[in-house]
Amino acid sequence: MPLLTFASFLFFTGLVAFITWRITRRDDHSSTSGFFLAGRSLTFPLIAGSLLMTNLSTEQMVGLNGSAFTDGLSVMAWEVVAVMALVALALFFLPRFLKSGIATLPQLLEIRFDKGTQLITNVIFLIAYAVVLLPIILYSGAIGLQGMLDLSGLTGIESSTTLLWLTVWIVGIIGSIYALFGGLRTVAVSDTLNGVGLLIGGFVIVYFGLQAVSDNGGVLAGWEILKESNPDKMNSIGGSEQSVPFFTLFTGVFLINVFYWTTNQQIIQRTFAAKNLAEGQKGVLLTGFFKLLGPLYLVLPGIIAYHLYADQGVKADAAYGHLVFNVLPAPLTGFFAAVMVGAILSSFNSALNSTTTLFSLGLYKAVLKKDATEAQVVKSSQVFGWIMAISAMIIAPLLAGQESLFGYLQKMNAIYFIPILAVVVVGLLTRRVPPMAAKIALVGGCLAIFCGYFIPPFNKLPVIMHEFHFVALVFVLLVALMLVIGKLRPRAEAWKQEDVGAVDLTPWKGAVPAGIVLVILVIAIYLAFAG
Repeated sequence: MPLLTFASFLFFTGLVAFITWRITRRDDHSSTSGFFLAGRSLTFPLIAGSLLMTNLSTEQMVGLNGSAFTDGLSVMAWEVVAVMALVALALFFLPRFLKSGIATLPQLLEIRFDKGTQLITNVIFLIAYAVVLLPIILYSGAIGLQGMLDLSGLTGIESSTTLLWLTVWIVGIIGSIYALFGGLRTVAVSDTLNGVGLLIGGFVIVYFGLQAVSDNGGVLAGWEILKESNPDKMNSIGGSEQSVPFFTLFTGVFLINVFYWTTNQQIIQRTFAAKNLAEGQKGVLLTGFFKLLGPLYLVLPGIIAYHLYADQGVKADAAYGHLVFNVLPAPLTGFFAAVMVGAILSSFNSALNSTTTLFSLGLYKAVLKKDATEAQVVKSSQVFGWIMAISAMIIAPLLAGQESLFGYLQKMNAIYFIPILAVVVVGLLTRRVPPMAAKIALVGGCLAIFCGYFIPPFNKLPVIMHEFHFVALVFVLLVALMLVIGKLRPRAEAWKQEDVGAVDLTPWKGAVPAGIVLVILVIAIYLAFAG
């Protein structure tokens, strides 16, 4: 049986790689626009597919379902509140990003403030991606695969540590090849193909999971049993002792989502590559619609796993892999494992592609070698990408032992998410706040949140007021500080954003109505499950 699983896994993985190569083999990978921005050619299905898949990786599938195993439906906030952020991206941020024709977010801050602000933001992103993002993607992916494919049984390797290192390195090397030789369009196409597979696979697991709950008595029967036997797990309103208390939705959870979907280079780079504003808006809002379905395949399986295995001593972050391995038929397990590898690869190669973009355009071309040719810039990104990938493969296995993978990720992300978001928002909404204010907010904000998490006695503050309220307080203080500096030491002349003519900026007529519908649906979902 494991061999059948493994064979179907190899078949589906190979199929995605072959189709991606066929579609993108004639693409321009030698120029910076072709390599980093897919020649500004992405249409809305590719943007939506790539946005969804870059976000949808094993830290979501394994981590969020693990959180649901512990806390129930309230953790759906990470999916549902994201819809609000995507509406903000489509209607407010994206028109401004495309107007300036940028390839990286720090470039926008250089246009609005100065080169120093761009440099600081670049360095913050690069450190965060190297130490937090890339290793977590690899680690969570390896843990998920071990559970799904029974890798110790297949390979005969008894030591879980050896198996973890081996899985991390194999996945890391394959992901690096995708990102560093193919460029953004290769990443976007493979993402979209895997995205379709992951959505299908995610719903198939829910189907078989609910069948297991009802002992093959049907999906609806399984759903009723789940509601009756675990009413506390089916409440959308998080309690104070849970990881996402309800009132944090309006503070830190909202702000972390807004940063993630509107100013996080790894995510928004594919929107910079939109053919025009209308295609970009359609792609972003379509992603919002799919995020509404997120609780079905990212939260419900965790609750199903709790119902089935809570008394078996299964750990939260192992729950999803355990469920997949136990409820799916063998050929489908192989298919789903292949799609999961696709998800790991897509998040890893997207993060790696964004990391190399930040380095090559923000540091190499802007600081280290200003006269670099297009070919040298692309080459530098590939060399730096391998250095980053190898660092991530070394750090990833060291993350073993974290209590909640998803909680750890959000906590670490907040250190740099909040200061960068504050600077971008103030930069876009004001005209006279000077570069000095942005630099103080970037460095001071990261230090303030870091101290609040790790340095006594400051680390008592997030405990007293909940860490998501704490990061929201830091955000408000940073915005206030920048506005005060803007009053006391304003720029000599007001900043005015120029249209560089990179793409057609005619908005999609349906953008505002679609945004309103999505917001109403978010509220409806919360009301439907409020206990």
